[in-house]
Amino acid sequence: MRRLVLSLIISVIAALPSARAAEKVDLLLVLAADVSRSVDARKFQLQREGYAAAISDRRVLEAIQAGRNGRIGLTFIEWSGFGNQKVVIDWTMIDGPKAAQAFGDRLLESPRSFADRTAISGGIEAAVAQLARAPFTADRQTIDVSGDGTNNAGRDVTSARDEALKLGITINGLVILSDQPLPWNPEHTNPPGGLAKYYQDNVTGGPGAFVMEAKDFNSFGEAIIKKMIAEIAQAAPTGRQAALPPR
Repeated sequence: MRRLVLSLIISVIAALPSARAAEKVDLLLVLAADVSRSVDARKFQLQREGYAAAISDRRVLEAIQAGRNGRIGLTFIEWSGFGNQKVVIDWTMIDGPKAAQAFGDRLLESPRSFADRTAISGGIEAAVAQLARAPFTADRQTIDVSGDGTNNAGRDVTSARDEALKLGITINGLVILSDQPLPWNPEHTNPPGGLAKYYQDNVTGGPGAFVMEAKDFNSFGEAIIKKMIAEIAQAAPTGRQAALPPR
């Protein structure tokens, strides 16, 4: 009788999600979006719509399904000033159109999280924390940082980046260029040498890391499609981009 009870207990425990081995995916990808106050309501909406459309884009889904496992783990976080980071959509397995569409729909329905300063370092730290608690396993872990300005809050962004790189995480960047510099701080969105160079020097790194540019928020959607395809397929992106050597 004891053996029977013990056997039943073991069977129940083994059936629990936490007790099963984590499912294997081809990539763990954190989409980390800047929602600082330089991103006004129109820009925010364009950014959200761009991400939602990209996730369910046919080309992105084809890249996902071409992988060894045919699926990726995806989560979406928003970040702004110091201490302002939020998981908008928790880890989700994307393995086809249905899951991708549901992810995009939830993203469009979720309210904006913040409108504070720009702590890219905090965004990276939050993304690293999410990768550590992912319910899936993958040989590749990538943080996809999009933003329209330099780090101006929280700790030094290069320290946060370097700590992530030591964990084997790749950080890619999608910079959103601004035609009109901020009147109160023009170098925030238009630093010397350009925002793409700032990201290359301070934010991105890891094997195959790259920075892509969206000339403005209106072109963000197509840029994020190219970027996600490159990340999923681990290939150099096409279009306006700068590939980086491993750090």
